Amino acid sequence: MTKSGSGPDAGPLRPPSSPLSGHPAAALSGGRELFARHARKDGREVAVLKAIDYGDSCVVEAEVYPPGAASAGPTRPGPYTFGTAGEATAFVTEAVEALMYLGCDVQAQ
Repeated sequence: MTKSGSGPDAGPLRPPSSPLSGHPAAALSGGRELFARHARKDGREVAVLKAIDYGDSCVVEAEVYPPGAASAGPTRPGPYTFGTAGEATAFVTEAVEALMYLGCDVQAQ
């Protein structure tokens, strides 16, 4: 797994992704959103993961809402670029399993 633009196999650089709220980055940049996963803990959203297929690569965008953060807005690590949708799906699956292990309820939307 490589972060967009890092490592020898990262592939072409893409323009920065737009925030996940509002218009999806997929609609703005020609990609197709494959799925989104929303993680909540104790009734509070803690993370959102979205996979966007661009045909020649697949990008996972993330929003993370850290507890006790100074701002109400999320941090946006990544985006994480993968060669195939299968690789991106495996990444999100592992992230979802970790979130569930930490006590989060994860929903597909």
